[in-house]
Formats: sequence, structure tokens, C-alpha cells
Amino acid sequence: MEHWPIGMAVLAFLLFMGMPIAFALTGVGLVGVVSIIGWSPSLALLGSVFFDNGRDYTLSVLPLFLLMGNFVVQSGIAAELYASAYAWLRHRKGGLATATVVACGAFSSVCGSSLATAATMTKIALPSMRRYGYPDQLSTASIAAGGTLGILIPPSVILVFYGILTQQDIGRLFLAGLIPGVIGIIGYSIAVRLSLRFQGIDLPTEPKLPLLDRIRALKGTSGALALFTFVMGGIYLGVFTPTESAGMGAGGAFLLVILKRQFSIEATLSVLFDTMKTTAMMFFILFGALTFTNYVNMSGMTNDIQTLITGLTSSPMGFILIVFCIYLLLGCVLESLSMIMLTVPVFYPIAADLGIDLIWFGIFVVMVTEISYITPPVGMNVFVLRSVVPDVRLSTIFKGLVPFVTMDVLRVGLLTAAPVLVLILT
Repeated sequence: MEHWPIGMAVLAFLLFMGMPIAFALTGVGLVGVVSIIGWSPSLALLGSVFFDNGRDYTLSVLPLFLLMGNFVVQSGIAAELYASAYAWLRHRKGGLATATVVACGAFSSVCGSSLATAATMTKIALPSMRRYGYPDQLSTASIAAGGTLGILIPPSVILVFYGILTQQDIGRLFLAGLIPGVIGIIGYSIAVRLSLRFQGIDLPTEPKLPLLDRIRALKGTSGALALFTFVMGGIYLGVFTPTESAGMGAGGAFLLVILKRQFSIEATLSVLFDTMKTTAMMFFILFGALTFTNYVNMSGMTNDIQTLITGLTSSPMGFILIVFCIYLLLGCVLESLSMIMLTVPVFYPIAADLGIDLIWFGIFVVMVTEISYITPPVGMNVFVLRSVVPDVRLSTIFKGLVPFVTMDVLRVGLLTAAPVLVLILT
């Protein structure tokens, strides 16, 4: 009799009791492998996972992109991106909220973190929206939803994790995330207009700026645009590998800090220390997930789940629908990184056997994971936002997010029906 259900039950119990996911994955994975092949080879395999992967040159992409994102936050370009977006949208209804969404997308393209995007844009955009009479329900929702773009628009740390777990080309994953990210910005902008209409909100607008003034306003985006073009252009043209582009991006972001006159020894040391802590945490999670993956492969879990799913449906579309529903349920109890680490080792071999392109599947997984950032009860972006503005009730934010979640579901449907939108750049 297969014993992997016991392992999964133990893992769920440990997570429910609050054990860090890195230790839960490593512990369950190790004990599970021991039960199959014994202690000596299991410990040798565990050492190999941590030692060999810790020396892997490819993994340096993770701390370097984290460093790049932290330097971008230090540079203070978020305020300039927001001001530039508003200069183009100030004459439209809900222009401030739409500008917030656009600025979140632009900031995500050089930051790579949803939580950092949400926290930074809350401090910049929320005071302006409150000053112009925007209700908290709309303003907080536009920030929380816009922040989710950080895990899709490259460079994305979540896509790096997916690429490592599935041995897919990280550069191709980055390129595949561009068009879905742009569609996400458009969808969230539509959600702002829907919110205004259904809530009967009448907001003030400002006169449309002359074209020359709007073009001048784009000056504030030049640094972010140059950095994004440098990193992604280098990958697309084959000048850099993804790992090399991460190093160049980190160097470019540090140069941006200097050019913006935000450099200080204290702030730079803080950035380096924060990057080091986050890298250590993520490496432990990743190595734990790889240990758990060994258990998944040895226990026959993938084959059993594939048999179960095949019994329910034999079509790739049916599998995608089942995975979508599972992620929506998991999003109610787990945060995004935990979902990725727990499910990708199980699902991606099944997707490959069904002939589903694993680059497309990675973008699909990340898009569905995005939804978990803004849905109760574990909407991480919502909690980050509320930590910055504790006077706003969680229920207020979640109510405002309904149109944005709706647009997310429609986007998943569109890109499922038309995979070419994901793969055309790859």
C-alpha cells in the first residue's frame, strides 16, 4: 500500500501547526525517503540536494534579482513612475487608481516582488487618492491588485523558482510573462472603471495635459525603462544568460541608486543584509522542496495522482480546470510560495505527460497563484497593505477586490484559450 497519503497528512499537520515550510518540506521529504530506501542512502541524497544545489551557478540568479529589486526600491523611482502615469491619465475618471495600476506594473518590471510593490505603492499612491476623495475600497483594491503583477512581470522570483523545480529555461519564462503581464494591467484598468460604475462613484478629474508636458513627464520613467530594456533585451537577444542578466541588473540598479542620489552607506548595507536574509530563507525553502520532490518521485505519488486525474478527465483542458480549482482552494489556506513548492513537483510531470507546454504551464500556475495574493483569508498583498494603513478594515479591501479578481479569472480563461499569447515571444 502506498504511504504517501500519510506523508501528505503529516505535512499538512505541520504547516497547520505553524512549522516553517522549509523545515516541514525537508523533514517530511527526508523521513519519506528513509521509509523507502533506508537511512544511509537517504542522508547521502539529502546532503547532495543541499551541497550540490548550493554550489550551482544557476542559483545565483535568485540573490542577484533580489538584490536588483531591493536597490530599485532604494532608488525611489516608484514615485516618479506614479507621477508619470498620472500625467497621462489625470483627465480620465478614476485616473489616479488607473495610474496606480500602471505604476505597479512598471515598478514590478524592475522589482520582481509583489509584496515590495504593494508596500511601496501604498505609501505613494494612497495619500494622493485619499486627497482627491477616492474611497478606501477602490484605492486599496487597486494597489493590492496592481501589486500582484510583481510575480508575473519579469524579473519574477516565483518564475525563477518554477524554472529551477521544472528545469525550464528561466529566460524563456521571463519572456513568456510579458504579454500576460500587460493584459493584467489592461484588465485591472477595466476593473477600476467597473468599480466606479457599479459603486456609483463620481470622482473629480483634472484638465488634460498638453502632449508635450505628458512626454516630459515620461522623463521620470527613463531609469526604470533603461534598466528593464537592458536586462530583458539582453536575455531576448542572447547577449546575457538569465544568470548574467541578474548580475548586470543588480549593477544597473545600484547605478540607478547613485544617479538618483539615494546612495548612503547605511542604506546600502541594509539592502545587502536584507537580500542575504531573504536569500537564505528562499534557499532553505527551495532545497526543502527538492527534498520533498525526491519523496514524491519515489513514493509513486505522481503516478497515483495522474491515474486519479485520468479517471476524472483524459483531456489537457480538463486537467487545467482541475488544477485551477485546486489552486483556488489552496489559496484559502496557503501563501503563494508554499503553494508553488508543494504543488509544482506533483503537477508538472502530469502536465508534461499530457503534452502541455511547461513554459505555458508555468505562466498559468503563476497567474492562478496571483489570485491567492488578493483573496481571503490569506491574501498576502492585502495584509501587507493593511500593515501600512491599519485604519482600513480587511473587509473593505476584499470587497473592493471583487472586480479585480473577476478580471484575473477572465485573463486565465483568455490565455488558456489562446496559449499563443504566452508563447509568442519565446
